[in-house]
Amino acid sequence: MKFHRLSKVAVIAIAIAGVLLTVTTAAVLSASQSVPLNGTITAVNLGIYTDSACTQTCTALTVGALNPGGTATQTVYVKNTGTVSETLTMAVNNWSPGSASSSLTLTWNQQNTVLTVGQSVQATLTLTAASNTGTLTTFSCSVTVTGTQ
Repeated sequence: MKFHRLSKVAVIAIAIAGVLLTVTTAAVLSASQSVPLNGTITAVNLGIYTDSACTQTCTALTVGALNPGGTATQTVYVKNTGTVSETLTMAVNNWSPGSASSSLTLTWNQQNTVLTVGQSVQATLTLTAASNTGTLTTFSCSVTVTGTQ
């Protein structure tokens, strides 16, 4: 296995990502109202953008209204800003309350996609709520998109 020396920028990005992991997605679910999902998206070894030209950095998730039994989506663009090909993964964890993970699912359509240097891809994040969310009224979680060699 080859080990590559991380650049100062990569180390700083990883440190910032670690801090930002504690502040991400938050929303409210109710049987009688829908509200927007707002949160922070963190990238490691990649750039995440709101536009296809990859010029506007995406730092917030705003997937629209979400009702029990419904779904909400957000489109982002992921770009390999490094010097080697990267395989994309997305992790969702730190659900609060812990029971939220049994009522909510956040997925995307680019898991394990390989991006060459400078390549970008459109990605759709989908938040799905169970039909019966029980007593869940608020929630949060951590979302990290990572590029690995």
